[in-house]
Amino acid sequence: MDWRDQGFVLSSRKHGETSVILEVFTPNHGRHAGVVRGGISRKMTPILQPGQQLDLSWRARLEDHIGSFTVEPVRSRATVLSDRLALAGLNAVTALLSFCLPEREIHADLYQRSEQLLDLLGQNDIWPLAYLRWEMALLDEMGFGLDLSACAVKGTNQHLDYVSPKSGRAVSAQGAGDWASRLLPLPPVMLGQGDAPDAEIAQAFQTTGYFLSEKLAPELGHRPLPEARGRFVDVFSRRL
Repeated sequence: MDWRDQGFVLSSRKHGETSVILEVFTPNHGRHAGVVRGGISRKMTPILQPGQQLDLSWRARLEDHIGSFTVEPVRSRATVLSDRLALAGLNAVTALLSFCLPEREIHADLYQRSEQLLDLLGQNDIWPLAYLRWEMALLDEMGFGLDLSACAVKGTNQHLDYVSPKSGRAVSAQGAGDWASRLLPLPPVMLGQGDAPDAEIAQAFQTTGYFLSEKLAPELGHRPLPEARGRFVDVFSRRL
């Protein structure tokens, strides 16, 4: 069995004396792992860092074997290593993809969104908003998308201020009534409205973070959400 594809690195870990197990995300083969022989060498180590774009050839005797990769660098994203916000964002994206995606299941649209997001790293004026939209798309891809089109109580699309933590649907201020304190915030930025100030984006991260940790994670074996996501939100929030 063999295939060739492009993708970016999610993680790598040492395997034996000289090899690594590389985990990548590709458009045509999903999240996929394989052994890279000689992966701990001085030449290979920089190529196999999270976020690096690679040309990949995978080969195994049987399809269900872990197999082995041969890799060639396509594009480096190493410049983000000197930017604290960009590095935290990169780690959050790769950690969440590794956490959420079933192995070898194709998610071509999410791959394209993810690659485009990584290509924006370092553009700190627009990246947090792009990341928020990516998190919302990730929830949707995993079956936990938010329905923000109309109030779940009144059916109107005006004055939508909250999200129901139970249903993921929008709720208006009037529809919330005495339950407002139990609902999650729905800042205008999540509706694609307004100038998307950082304070609204930070508020939106509370809402997406709830659905990631309290809805998605329990469906994945009750594993805790990757700490990298929280570190990124913390680094971002310090800009406020």
